[in-house]
Amino acid sequence: MTAAPQRPGFSTTVEALRLREWLLGPGQATLVMDQFSADDFQLVVDDRADVHVNSRDGRFYLGWFPLGRPGTDGEGWKIAVTGTANVRGYQMSFDTETPADVVAVARVLETSQRV
Repeated sequence: MTAAPQRPGFSTTVEALRLREWLLGPGQATLVMDQFSADDFQLVVDDRADVHVNSRDGRFYLGWFPLGRPGTDGEGWKIAVTGTANVRGYQMSFDTETPADVVAVARVLETSQRV
């Protein structure tokens, strides 16, 4: 069934408006961490059980903070890539309840190249 608007606006179907199930909850952090090999990355687990992954060249950082990153309001994941002299780097953060499937950074690894 399509609902046609009487005036300018939008139309949709009843099916499009039905509720959906969404991925919720932190999931398994190993989905993210298992992507990083010891050959190219250093992994450190600190005294709070936070996990830190650094690339050997020091330009990539991933931090997982299961209880929240100290000094933040519930930051559970931190990803940062240092830029170069010509191109700015970037960083992103995710809440402690962000699903690991969302945080998985496989695409970042796929696009990185050895120099």
